Amino acid sequence: MSVQTIVFITLLAMLIFWAVGAYNRLVRLKNTIANAFGQIDVQLKRRYDLIPNLVEAAKKYLQHEQATLEAVIAARNQARSASDTVRSRPGKADAVIALAAAEQTLDSSLGRLFALAEAYPDLKADQTIRELSEELTSTENKVGFSRQAYNDAVLDYNNAQGQFPALLIARLFGFAPSAMLQATESAVERQAVRIQM
Repeated sequence: MSVQTIVFITLLAMLIFWAVGAYNRLVRLKNTIANAFGQIDVQLKRRYDLIPNLVEAAKKYLQHEQATLEAVIAARNQARSASDTVRSRPGKADAVIALAAAEQTLDSSLGRLFALAEAYPDLKADQTIRELSEELTSTENKVGFSRQAYNDAVLDYNNAQGQFPALLIARLFGFAPSAMLQATESAVERQAVRIQM
């Protein structure tokens, strides 16, 4: 066997090992995104389960505000549907963007409900409402932490699949960039939903 053949085989082996390593790293990072979304999904499900209870408890005080209550439930259902889509396709940018938009709508609806509740002292004093509000606040905090972990995972993945030479493997095997789960886009939206009962 000639020296040129040995050098060629050695370089080819190194290239194959590198390609396998790059591919495996992209798969691992993509699975990290799915795992991170799983953590968010647990908290979102808890949030989605709390909202109908909150609306049901508020109904007896807000009988003349049915449109607001219905808007909260509609936004909750839309957000839950978007979350289900992301769960079935974790890391897909279009699904994540749709979930972020649905979550913004839900936050806005909840904000209107809590602003409205300020005008109803009996509602603010209701023990069930207060407990649900506290649980919702706690869940919102957990969603925030989980969202940060998810976005960190997406950043690592996007960096790995977008950098040369791993970019070649990413394009060859269809690793597309993922979208971060951004809760807000404007300064007004960045203000947290205030839950004070």
